[in-house]
Amino acid sequence: MMVAWEKLRRALAAFCRSRKGNVAITFAFATLPILGFVGAAIDYSRANSVKAAMQTALDSTALMLSKEAATDSQDQLKENALKFFTTLFTRTEAQDIHVDVSYSTVGGSNVVLNATASLPADFVKILGFDTFTVKASSTAKWGITRLRVALVLDNTGSMSSDGKMAALKTATKKLLTQLQSAATTPGDVYVSIIPFVKDVNLGSSNYNADWVYWGTTTGANPQDPLAQDNTSWDALNGNCSSGSWKSRSKCLANVGTCSVPGYFTQDSCTSSGLCSDASYNVESTCVSHGVCSKSKYTKKSQCVNNGGTWTLNTWTSLNGIWTTTGTWTPKNHNTWNGCVMDRGNWDDPDTIYNYDTNAVAPDPITPRYSSFYAAEQFSSCPQAVMGLSYDWSSMTSLVDAMTPGGNTNQAIGLQVGWMSLVGGGPFTVPPLDPAFQYTQVIILLTDGLNTENRWTTSESEIDARQQITCDNIKAQKIQLYTIQVNTGGDPTSTLLQNCASDPSKFYLLTSADQMTATFETIGTNLTKLRVAQ
Repeated sequence: MMVAWEKLRRALAAFCRSRKGNVAITFAFATLPILGFVGAAIDYSRANSVKAAMQTALDSTALMLSKEAATDSQDQLKENALKFFTTLFTRTEAQDIHVDVSYSTVGGSNVVLNATASLPADFVKILGFDTFTVKASSTAKWGITRLRVALVLDNTGSMSSDGKMAALKTATKKLLTQLQSAATTPGDVYVSIIPFVKDVNLGSSNYNADWVYWGTTTGANPQDPLAQDNTSWDALNGNCSSGSWKSRSKCLANVGTCSVPGYFTQDSCTSSGLCSDASYNVESTCVSHGVCSKSKYTKKSQCVNNGGTWTLNTWTSLNGIWTTTGTWTPKNHNTWNGCVMDRGNWDDPDTIYNYDTNAVAPDPITPRYSSFYAAEQFSSCPQAVMGLSYDWSSMTSLVDAMTPGGNTNQAIGLQVGWMSLVGGGPFTVPPLDPAFQYTQVIILLTDGLNTENRWTTSESEIDARQQITCDNIKAQKIQLYTIQVNTGGDPTSTLLQNCASDPSKFYLLTSADQMTATFETIGTNLTKLRVAQ
């Protein structure tokens, strides 16, 4: 560096001492590009400052347009783009401003803005440039996240008190309106509605579906009512060939013949026998009585206290064989009202496959009956469910038709709500578009604790099965909101607290009118505008 500096110093000194004319001319020519570069730097700095201001104004314009782009015509969109931009862009030195705008729903809603302006040059004119062209662009994207929401709504009998059903209808319809307004194009938001009681209603029109369980013989002897599922729809809905028996088990057990004369039901036939005292014809009564050696005493204590000998009666079984002659004919399945019970075995949950706690599709190929939905002719059958849809009018009509009745089984509502999001069995879901992100949500609202499912009335047993379902749903990254409407002073539900995706998604309400505000809060969280760029 010192050597270079020394050479430069000597050169400058020589230039100053020189008296030759060509040196001055050379210096004069050298000043032109130097001044040009200095001027270009100044003009470039001015242009860069204008471009920065243009970009800021364009970004703000894009955000403002995103709120109305879906409803504006192209002419309105262009007019508003120019109006918003020129209001925000205040650099008066910029001239010939042009703003182009386009709106698209491909890959999510988006507004693309491009702006150009001319900036007069101050210094580089000496180089032959009169103006600069300044450009900027901005893209606002929203609706990249699509929503799929399952509303699992308590329709049980207790909802008829304290104005809860009316409040639920109002709150749900307002939420539907909120979700509808968040959709820019059809399919941005899908909603399913699952009213539940002890059962859910999957629609009576599905009576020919291959995922409905009607009942099947499970024992080796179909003549034996105990060897069959006597809780099934086929066993409880039909006609007996003789008598007015209202179930298959009673028909087969009361219409037939006994190998021992004088016995006319299966129970009496198979337990028939002879007592040593002919006045008794039932084994339990026979062997609990006896005779005294002193005939005037008929009770053991009297007999023994008076020196008598008490001898118990004896029972001799006749081993009666019952032959059923009755024929049970199930009703046509088209008379079914659409109600179903929990998935599982007819006598207990299938703890191997746990179909009552997951959304695995029914398996009609094997067939695995525990994966089917078991039909039931439940008298308090709720409104039929609606799978994922954006038919907002039909959803509103469904909500208006909801009527309270029956006991509480949150677990089946939750399981069916989950199935409505992922598809299978009664539900066909629209395919996911890879151009979008998807948020899947279940909102479970109930006013009561669990009281009855397909197998039990034990709250703790039902809760235990439901907790498995909740854990499985959360493992699939589905957002789970739980709402307890506690107007009757019930304990706060630990189950619902644990079921929610996180503590902020559990709501404890103490009055019916809080439902609207709660649904509005959830709806706002789900429908926020998201700008990606």
